[in-house]
Amino acid sequence: MTTSETSRTSVEIDSQPDTWRRAAESVASFSGALPRRGERVAVVGCGTSWFMAHAYAQLREAGGHGETDAFAASEFPHGRNYDRVLAITRSGTTTEVLDLLTRVKGTLATGAVTADPATPVMTAADAVAVLDFADERSVVQTRFATTVLALLRAHLEAEGALPAGVRPLAQAALDAERALAEPLDPAVRGAGQFTFLGAGWTYGLALEAGLKMREAAGAWTEAYPAMEYRHGPISITGPGRVVWLFGAAPPGLADDIARVGGLYAAGSGDGAGALDPLADLVRAQRLAVHLAEARGYDPDRPRNLTRSVVLDGPGA
Repeated sequence: MTTSETSRTSVEIDSQPDTWRRAAESVASFSGALPRRGERVAVVGCGTSWFMAHAYAQLREAGGHGETDAFAASEFPHGRNYDRVLAITRSGTTTEVLDLLTRVKGTLATGAVTADPATPVMTAADAVAVLDFADERSVVQTRFATTVLALLRAHLEAEGALPAGVRPLAQAALDAERALAEPLDPAVRGAGQFTFLGAGWTYGLALEAGLKMREAAGAWTEAYPAMEYRHGPISITGPGRVVWLFGAAPPGLADDIARVGGLYAAGSGDGAGALDPLADLVRAQRLAVHLAEARGYDPDRPRNLTRSVVLDGPGA
């Protein structure tokens, strides 16, 4: 099934169940780049990669694999003690990531996950996991980002460190196939504003869903931790506006959304038929493409964006 006949982004979205399975099969070959149990790890990236870093950091720490923090590469706290820095960079050329890896090289272990083996990150990091089978032609990231998180989830699963309640990756891939096959709710497709919520590792997915909608479609989106929704964000919810939750809902949330007239889009969680939250992100990707095309935008070539941010001069 292809979300769109013309969009490269749609084809890449549709390929995700296969790239997730391939990542899981490759875990052992990439072990040199991945955190060891007990290490204190900082995971870094920019944009989408930062949000995947956030999700992984929450998963790793919750699973008892080791203390883990996530930072935008430009905000890394030099001087704080870590055993390893793990960088996520699709292009392998992002200035902030390369600057950070260069600065810490030789002082602590570094690893990277990238899509392109012919880029500077190959020498900037001590070890690199190359997911070239998940590389993308479109500017907007979809399958590379989720495949990185699939790889890192599979690594935790193999190490017996998958947090309680998080599904095995094999089930997540099956759920992604459902997310691709099921039609999008017409009411969600026609909404004018979207608030994405998550908790723990799924907050990173909420941030990414919001970014994807802004990048591809110029949509009005916001993202918050689920329990923060009542502390202000609920004020913008109303008829024609969606609240989309990744993961289990806090008690009373659905009632609060209904009270102010919003549409509650709960594709993942604990209920029967609920999707794995990573598979639910696939639905949000599909929605981003739909909205972009409905508005006359090219989802493969979003406004004001490039595949990689390469600045002039170190630290520019």
